[in-house]
Amino acid sequence: MDSRAFLGLRRVSDTSFSLEVVPRLATSGSFLFGGAGLGAGIAALETVTRRPCTWATAQYLSYARLAERLDIDVTVAVEGSSVTQGRAVCRVGDREVLTVNAALGDRAFDASGQFVQMPSAVPPDESRPRTLRAAHANSIMEALDMRIALGRDLDELDGTPSDGRTIMWVRIKSLVDGLDAPALGILGDFVPMAAGQALGLRAGGNSLDNTVRFARLVPTDWVLLDIQIESVQRGFAHGTIQMFAQDGTLLATASQSCIARKWKN
Repeated sequence: MDSRAFLGLRRVSDTSFSLEVVPRLATSGSFLFGGAGLGAGIAALETVTRRPCTWATAQYLSYARLAERLDIDVTVAVEGSSVTQGRAVCRVGDREVLTVNAALGDRAFDASGQFVQMPSAVPPDESRPRTLRAAHANSIMEALDMRIALGRDLDELDGTPSDGRTIMWVRIKSLVDGLDAPALGILGDFVPMAAGQALGLRAGGNSLDNTVRFARLVPTDWVLLDIQIESVQRGFAHGTIQMFAQDGTLLATASQSCIARKWKN
């Protein structure tokens, strides 16, 4: 299965797509997981432009609930010799749910470099699996394999703040055809979870936005998420994620804000 099959993305016309919100794409609150929406927007834009995504940002406006159909319409705003810029507007009926803006393309340039390093972390098979809450049943969390390399389990969230850093290995269990930009869009949506880790509370949040910038994609079974919560103020959490392949290659970075919320159960 590739990322498009995981998302259930169907092409309706040259510039239109749709998907059904099924449990493997949903949050514990029974609405579309923000990363799945961003991933779907990236996949639609890459398909229409036939170019790889360089940068994409999603603004989350409303919720697509279980069993609803998300319709995605792509507009190409500017198409240059090496860079295309466009947007994917995602709706349920007349309700706009999220908008993805992106730049896509590849350019020949005779210099390159990676200037951040993957943190030292125990490998996935030595990291402890993330314990899921009962509310995570029949949600996207069951479709992911998550291993905590630096962070606390549920019963360790005692109200004591940390330094704001969480390190976690993640993979999509059914993804066997290689990692791509839409898959990283899905996996780059863990600032809300890490906000609870930073505060030491059983808490998370609802995404307001997410921006993913792609570096170099290489084959990897697992993605290391190095998450830093920078601030939780006025009821909002802000954080960044660096995503690494197992060989230390920087795959992408993400920056996200969310509405901070304590869990009800």
